[in-house]
Amino acid sequence: MSHPLVHLLTDRLPAGPWIYGRQVQASHAVEAGSLVEVRDASDRFVGHGLFNPSSDIRVRILTRGKRSDWDRAGEALRKLLSSALRLRRRTLRLEETGDLWRAVHAEGDDLPGLVVDHLGDTFVCEHHALGFWRMRDLIEHELVGLQPGATVVHTVPTAVRRREAFEPEAVPPAPGEVWLQESGIEYPVLPGQGHKTGWFCDQRDNRRRIGELCRGRTVLDLCCNAGGFALHAARAGAKRVQAVDLDEVVLERAQRAGERAGAEVDWVHADVFPHLRELAAAGETSQVVILDPHKLVRGKASLEEGRKKYLDMNTLAVGAVAPGGLLATFSCSGALDLPAFLGVVFQAARRAERPVRLLEVLGAGPDHPQRPDFPRSRYLKGALLAVD
Repeated sequence: MSHPLVHLLTDRLPAGPWIYGRQVQASHAVEAGSLVEVRDASDRFVGHGLFNPSSDIRVRILTRGKRSDWDRAGEALRKLLSSALRLRRRTLRLEETGDLWRAVHAEGDDLPGLVVDHLGDTFVCEHHALGFWRMRDLIEHELVGLQPGATVVHTVPTAVRRREAFEPEAVPPAPGEVWLQESGIEYPVLPGQGHKTGWFCDQRDNRRRIGELCRGRTVLDLCCNAGGFALHAARAGAKRVQAVDLDEVVLERAQRAGERAGAEVDWVHADVFPHLRELAAAGETSQVVILDPHKLVRGKASLEEGRKKYLDMNTLAVGAVAPGGLLATFSCSGALDLPAFLGVVFQAARRAERPVRLLEVLGAGPDHPQRPDFPRSRYLKGALLAVD
């Protein structure tokens, strides 16, 4: 089967799955979202990819194998999806730990531009590439084949619509609220609605890990969202837990999860900046502080503004830790790499005039794998600090 051709400007295929517009010859005749055959400047086959002339990421490489690899798109997709699910189910045994985990991690699973989260009986596909959006019926068919009876939901983030220059057609509405379990705690989840896919699968292991450190201690969970850190802390036997978020919708769901778990948590609807300043004015501190804000850096254009917000927020958070306590602080901004994030956190500690020691570097769980040639897959970064 022949596919439209896209030629590189050089005889070398760039490392990683992204090929930018400046690396590709003009291809006016190729339709946006097409599955294409990529050739080098000498007209030699180098791989298959998804093409979008309106995106800075001009081609997302799917395979670098044989020219026949994508002759049957359904079989090629099934092979990649099956490999991704086999890693989670057989190797990582995630089904034994709960209902909520990442089934496909885009570039980490050789499906650049496609994220799929497993939320109980629902697969939520978050499309970051026009090409996969155009393949959504085929993706849905293959996912249901791998998990018969599953519901498949498709979403396209607003920022992606701008970057990929398309407005998605209407799709069937997402299912309603379901109660799903993660590490022994049940939460009300709306698959395909709200932030991300409806759940932050990337913090699963960190919620459990930090929760274990909260036994017998006072805890402040900032930007608590659905309450995962707070509820794990309460279950572990924390002395007192306060959880803060500005989003009333997620806070209400967190409260209901706390009621079902029988957990005593002080849920506070507030912006973390004034709340932390009020705590500082009152001289109130906690032995464990968790700071997990939403993405503050959307891209290079907002890097400096976002970095300043991280600095200000972490300065206040460090000040809220009791002497001898712990701070677990995170960033999910891919544009802010780990060294830069740690630099911001250490600068915040200096501003707060508090000595700190780095105990552990944290990240997403193993269901968020990284290929060696694409470090951006490890977008979630965190630091566990001892604060003196």
